[in-house]
Amino acid sequence: MQDKKILNVVTLMTGEVVSGSWWSHPRSHEIFRALEKLGDDPDVLVSRLIAAKITYVHRNLWPSFLGIATSRAKWQTQNLSADARKLLRDIPTTSKGNAARELQERLLVAAEEVHTESGRHETNLESWESWAKRRNVAIDNFTPEMTRELEDAAAKINAPAKLLPWNRK
Repeated sequence: MQDKKILNVVTLMTGEVVSGSWWSHPRSHEIFRALEKLGDDPDVLVSRLIAAKITYVHRNLWPSFLGIATSRAKWQTQNLSADARKLLRDIPTTSKGNAARELQERLLVAAEEVHTESGRHETNLESWESWAKRRNVAIDNFTPEMTRELEDAAAKINAPAKLLPWNRK
């Protein structure tokens, strides 16, 4: 969505690197509407893939993304907080806070931000298996080529491989 060093939606829309929050930009309402529309696009998956920031993933990359996300690799599960482990057992659920963010950053859950009637922001969490079933998408077993494909795609927007969750330290 936004980053100072890698190609991102906000920079593409404004033609400039926006320092600070894009909400302070004069075109913030236009940016918000475009981001909402992008997130609702049936060919786009929204996740915290690159640098733990909101990342839009095109359908062409879904097989690799889902193979990685559902692999339950060591980097996903090692040292999870107790709250995140509990929350993961309770999926699907609506949550907010550090545990939900931790699960998203490790690609353990699909998440969708919702605005409640009271105006609060909450996050609906579901398993990637459930997410894929609702979209009639098959999930392939993990292969090392899947990580290479996403690393190559990240490189095309100037995001180094170290920003992907399986490479983060």
